[in-house]
Amino acid sequence: MALLAGAVNVVSTQGPSGPAGFTATAVCSVCAEPPTLLVCLNNGSSAAAEFAAADRLCVNTLSAAQAGLAQLFGGRTPMADRFAAGAWLDGVTGVPVLENALVAFETRIMQRQQMGTHDVLFCEVLAVHRGLADSGACVYWDRAFRSLGDAAAGGD
Repeated sequence: MALLAGAVNVVSTQGPSGPAGFTATAVCSVCAEPPTLLVCLNNGSSAAAEFAAADRLCVNTLSAAQAGLAQLFGGRTPMADRFAAGAWLDGVTGVPVLENALVAFETRIMQRQQMGTHDVLFCEVLAVHRGLADSGACVYWDRAFRSLGDAAAGGD
């Protein structure tokens, strides 16, 4: 699975114990009507219990300059330390939104499905915040963070 490239996101929520979040590359668009994202969460992660109690979350897509933030949210860093990094806003749905994410999608969790070691969350998009890109998108491929520049792929 390490050879499947994916955009790097920090998924955040306001759980019973406060803000919680994790790094995810297993995020994708499901449909445009209603606008829906799919988010996969390892049910053994340190954030799993907080997300199990949540009905809203935010998918914050990171720029290449934010790879350090992805590492914080992907490791065993305490939740308070994760959120001490970066500038966070209270979203319109009450979830933490990363102020300078490339884009942030505030969502309502519509359905949960367990698949192997992960919970698959189907999330209806309620609000979108587009940030200012200071570098290309952050992509995870072959067990490393990489930058996806702004040059469009071409070919005829």
